[in-house]
Amino acid sequence: MDQVDGEARGTVTRVTDFDPHAEAAAITEAMRPLGTPRRAVQEKRYLKSDLEFLGVSVPDIRRTVTAALRSRHLDREAALVLALALWREPVHERRMAAVEMLRQSVRNLGPSDLGTVETLIREARGWALADGLAADVAGAIVLRHPEGWPRIDEWAGDGDFWIRRSALLALLPGVRGGQPDLGRFHQYADRMLAEKEFFIRKAIGWVLREISKRDPAWAVSWTGQHVQIMSGVTFREAVRRLPADRADQLREARARAVP
Repeated sequence: MDQVDGEARGTVTRVTDFDPHAEAAAITEAMRPLGTPRRAVQEKRYLKSDLEFLGVSVPDIRRTVTAALRSRHLDREAALVLALALWREPVHERRMAAVEMLRQSVRNLGPSDLGTVETLIREARGWALADGLAADVAGAIVLRHPEGWPRIDEWAGDGDFWIRRSALLALLPGVRGGQPDLGRFHQYADRMLAEKEFFIRKAIGWVLREISKRDPAWAVSWTGQHVQIMSGVTFREAVRRLPADRADQLREARARAVP
């Protein structure tokens, strides 16, 4: 039974029906034996994070959250409260579980929840948590509720580069779903293309790479128009999935344009 069916049959779990902190603790304890000290050390070092790590893999985190959600058909408020309860402790896997909770509950979320998502992105301070919030949660919300786009437009000009990156990544669900907002990509990327921040440069190229899978002609045209000013990392991502002949043409154009 999925969450929508559960609501229809009156079995939905509301925030008054359970203790979110106890539930978050139970999810944590379900994950704990799935981790290893070695993985915890490696991931903490790789992500350069100040959080505590349990050493649990992403697939195991997802399975744990899925199992928890199957036992409780959470309404919107309950899903948000439980996600925030998971997030409040500085443990990487708890915060990953919070992101997964929101991702799996995103059909119940709307534009009014983008403020919460934004707060979590600001606190995430890293791609491992922020990218899922941006693409799989915020991006999915605005794809279903276009009236939320003005909030994402604000993100594109924010002083926090993780928020600016998130505006770009929020475009990905539309691109992958065959509903690309090419105008917004143009608007966002044009204002960020000269930035020196690696994660911004990478995100522009990432979105271009996804666009190129469905509309290589558009990606070739846009990349060609900006080939002289885009960074190397943006360019490499942009041409990664293009047909070999088109990618080679762009490489030649870049070689002529960039000393």
